[in-house]
Amino acid sequence: MPSVAFYTLGCKLNFAETSTIAQDFKSNGFEEVSFKNAADVYVINTCSVTENADRECRNIVGRAMRANPDGFIVVVGCYAQLKPEQIMEFPGVDLVLGATEKFNVTQFLGAIQKTNGNAQVHSCEISKADSFVSSYSAGNRTRAFLKVQDGCDYKCTYCTIPLARGISRSDTVKNIILKAQEIADKGIREIVLTGVNVGDYGKGEFGNKHHESTFLDLVQALDYHVDVDRIRISSIEPNLLRNEIIEFTESSSKFVPHYHIPLQSGSDLILKKMKRRYMSKLFAQRVKTIKSLNPDACIGVDVIVGFPGETEERFLETYNLINSLEVGYLHVFTYSERANTLAAEMEGVVPFQERKRRNKMLRILSEKKKRAFYETQIGKKRPILFENENREGYIYGYTDNYLRVKTHWNPELANKTKTFRISGICNEGFVILDEQSRSANATDFFRV
Repeated sequence: MPSVAFYTLGCKLNFAETSTIAQDFKSNGFEEVSFKNAADVYVINTCSVTENADRECRNIVGRAMRANPDGFIVVVGCYAQLKPEQIMEFPGVDLVLGATEKFNVTQFLGAIQKTNGNAQVHSCEISKADSFVSSYSAGNRTRAFLKVQDGCDYKCTYCTIPLARGISRSDTVKNIILKAQEIADKGIREIVLTGVNVGDYGKGEFGNKHHESTFLDLVQALDYHVDVDRIRISSIEPNLLRNEIIEFTESSSKFVPHYHIPLQSGSDLILKKMKRRYMSKLFAQRVKTIKSLNPDACIGVDVIVGFPGETEERFLETYNLINSLEVGYLHVFTYSERANTLAAEMEGVVPFQERKRRNKMLRILSEKKKRAFYETQIGKKRPILFENENREGYIYGYTDNYLRVKTHWNPELANKTKTFRISGICNEGFVILDEQSRSANATDFFRV
């Protein structure tokens, strides 16, 4: 039986799609092995959101070569769509597949023999990436990432995703319900809805811009029809997170009180340069609406520092806006110039060291925000979904509102949802269950 190993870079959507690719290999008689092991075929699913992701792809190719110099190396995904000629120059790469071809890897393998510097490239014009391929990942059997939407019609000036994934298109509500129930029937307790722009859900395939359904329609259907403990929304644009969606999810017993909302900048001038579809006032309103309905809801925020034209004054607009709002944590990204984007040609370039300084300032703010949010939860009971892995004597999990939990391994907790009271905070940001389970060198853990 031939063997295959997978490595996924980037977002939850990529992980879902890697699972679909892996199923195709399995159906064609392949055995999946760890990426650390010698395999006949290595498949690397790439990201190209940042320059670091590009460099990491090259490093992962090198790891595959070291594991098996004779292994057939396939690179797929966003980076493969954007820069196939660059990837084919990487030593060891044999096959590069673009946005649509990646779901048919086995059809391109041939005899699975090293090409010795003559990599093949199969990459369609991105305008032809207009069909939807259903995917979900369920690696740890506790949480699954379910793809409901792909592509993006937004034209943010810093982003290459529309060039890598094509137009916005979606799965049907009916098929998503079937996939979600299939996930639930496997004993998986939580489903995370993923996509490039999930709030734009409902557009059809093949360039059909009409919304057959809305994201609210999908949320309501999943809540009503799928027998699962939890449903989580991975990320949603503030202009698409409408009040009726917030109101419904807060009234739901399945949708968790956790929202991840991209801000990118708190400066309206920078938001306009980015061609975002909202201003800072709307973002602040969304946060306040969520907190007015549920003060215990956790809100995560994406933010970019160092965008062209971001002076110190405009950066402080971002800092001060975030500092004024009840958010739980930040994902901070340092702006990097990307080829074929409008932002790469803009004036007002921010020096790299200054970008790093601003990134550090926001990461420190993120830790303060996280600590402040955790403190609001002391004394309250929260349901915790535990994972099913014994990781060096510990079991991990999350509350519904995204507090990270850690306690000593107990098989009776694995893949179960249990409710406990939070009674303390630790510097590591974990929760443990009782005084007796505290380790000797971790005296400041959360206690539940």
